[in-house]
Amino acid sequence: MAAEDEKKVLHGKYELGRILGHGTFAKVYHARNIQSGKSVAIKVVGKEKVIKVGMAEQVKREISVMKMVSHPNIVELHEVMASRSKIYFAMELVRGGELFSKIARSGRLKESAARRYFHQLISAVDFCHSRGVFHRDLKPENLLLDEAGDLKVADFGLSALTEHLRPDGLLHTTCGTPAYVAPEVIGKKGYDGAKADIWSCGVILFVLLAGFLPFQDENVVAMYRKIRRGDFRCPPWFSPDARRLIARLLDPNPATRITIAKLAESSWFRKSSTPAPPQQTIVDDNVWSKETSMNAFHIISLSEGFDLSPLFEEEEKKKRREDEGLRFATGRAASSVISRLEEVAAAARLSVRRSGESRVRIEGGTVAAGLRGRLSMTAEVFTVTPSVSVVEVRRDGGDAVEYNRFCSQELRPALKDIAWASPTPVPPPECV
Repeated sequence: MAAEDEKKVLHGKYELGRILGHGTFAKVYHARNIQSGKSVAIKVVGKEKVIKVGMAEQVKREISVMKMVSHPNIVELHEVMASRSKIYFAMELVRGGELFSKIARSGRLKESAARRYFHQLISAVDFCHSRGVFHRDLKPENLLLDEAGDLKVADFGLSALTEHLRPDGLLHTTCGTPAYVAPEVIGKKGYDGAKADIWSCGVILFVLLAGFLPFQDENVVAMYRKIRRGDFRCPPWFSPDARRLIARLLDPNPATRITIAKLAESSWFRKSSTPAPPQQTIVDDNVWSKETSMNAFHIISLSEGFDLSPLFEEEEKKKRREDEGLRFATGRAASSVISRLEEVAAAARLSVRRSGESRVRIEGGTVAAGLRGRLSMTAEVFTVTPSVSVVEVRRDGGDAVEYNRFCSQELRPALKDIAWASPTPVPPPECV
């Protein structure tokens, strides 16, 4: 909104003030209820943009979910208003910022402080589950702190309801932030929304206590493999009780993963958690270092657009091995990406064999055979959110020179128009 709009009054009730933040599809403003004088946050969503990218149902879902979940540790939705071109969410104003910012700025927390936040998180999540709501994007960026230092769960844009379950009783949409997503969600065979949320809570607890993520890798797909295996290590300062609990939270088998009922009975969780002033909870101001923050987690957490277009730059700038393959983000559906890959392969006289809905194997005949035999590669599409996917193409066999020629002269030019382009410039992370 322009400067002249800063004093705009919505529906004769809310006077808009300064902008508090913005993302790809929405802006959030400080506002004042003219009648009560109470400060609120107004989230403004453009209807045309939301409809254009196919997110209308997602916005409707967020509204219906937030009306269902009234809890002390969940951001309250006061009301929803609309004009011809905009949707306005009048919400509780949470002044303390993101829990993520607190950790990123100051480092890991003492166990007593981490336990306090975790108690509040589990209370909110348990309440949601009791109402048939599954958040599906729990992470420190979506956990806000109020003036008293209490936690508030926010952003239900990717949430699901029991009515979204398929006949098998499971959810099937792959979504969430990769570093926090449960392995069964990645597996695409269906998942229990409550158990997936519990996994995310386990990652959050690890981050609160460690100051960094349990699953990290500069390669997004390699990070997925670690998640599937439950491949992580607790730092030496974790207490034995914390280690045991996190191991049960980050159990890659959802059937044996701890439930909230059992979690509440655990010795670590049952210990008292006395609130401490914010300045007394931090014990290490150097844990969130460049080494731990500049990784795939940092890339995917960029709210402005998840811009991986630098991966199409020259090889020497990426500093990658010649056979590690290509990775890029796209807003296209997996089926659309696979169809494009099939077209490129056919034009290059390569054979194509699909393996499921999101994977394809491309192989060369005698025409494409290099010094090391027939060229072969695998392309796979990983859905991150309903509107963002990561595509990885890797060489499985054949000559690296032939592979690089195919990628640079045929594959990249054909895929460049579907690679994700951020709506606003985002500097490429240093790890790329």
